[in-house]
Amino acid sequence: MEKVSEFIAKYRYALIFCYIPFYFFWFTALENRTKVEFNYMHCVVDDLIPFCEYFIIPYLFWFLYIAVGVIFLAVQVRRPNDFFRMATVMIMGMTTCLLIYTVFPNAQSLRPDSFANDNVFSRMVARIYSTDTDTNVFPSIHVFNSLAIHVGIVKSRALRRKKKRNAVIKAASLVCCVLICYSTMALKQHSFLDVVAGLILYAVIYQIVYRPSGWFSRSYRQKNKELGS
Repeated sequence: MEKVSEFIAKYRYALIFCYIPFYFFWFTALENRTKVEFNYMHCVVDDLIPFCEYFIIPYLFWFLYIAVGVIFLAVQVRRPNDFFRMATVMIMGMTTCLLIYTVFPNAQSLRPDSFANDNVFSRMVARIYSTDTDTNVFPSIHVFNSLAIHVGIVKSRALRRKKKRNAVIKAASLVCCVLICYSTMALKQHSFLDVVAGLILYAVIYQIVYRPSGWFSRSYRQKNKELGS
């Protein structure tokens, strides 16, 4: 276990970024499944949330939010553990989601058949619908990764100084995270159940990675100190 810890600590960045093609290969394979019986996610809350095409803005902003958050933490070379923890959470969460999708094929049928308003936003939603299937939704990776980035930013030691300015950054991140999570339901991309599952999954993995007494923190604390975290 010690040698494995040393190897991961030494090559943390390479290992984490090598996960990306592995994830896309697995996810794409799941998206292309046809001979499988899907379990459809739906609850009464879904019927209470009205469709709103304007939420395509925060929904698509997710890609920039994730990229900026990852880059911000990755460039903190004097605090590598901030990035390592956030990335570990994301890897554990996405892998867990893929496993769930594999053994519990799921989908949703919440998308509207037509749009009440014909505008640029509804056309953007239609474009998303045409390129993104309505399968593999529970738990929501969109929600999980938004939480991973937000908590990673909030817990970053780079934001401990200049508290007033950094409080604005953290508040802005929270607003973005909340709007992104809600957008998945407002655009009928996810059921409320998917969002709740994403929240619960994150809460569990957070305890493993961030909790000081968790096995992860105990295993890597000394190695990260040696690397200057």
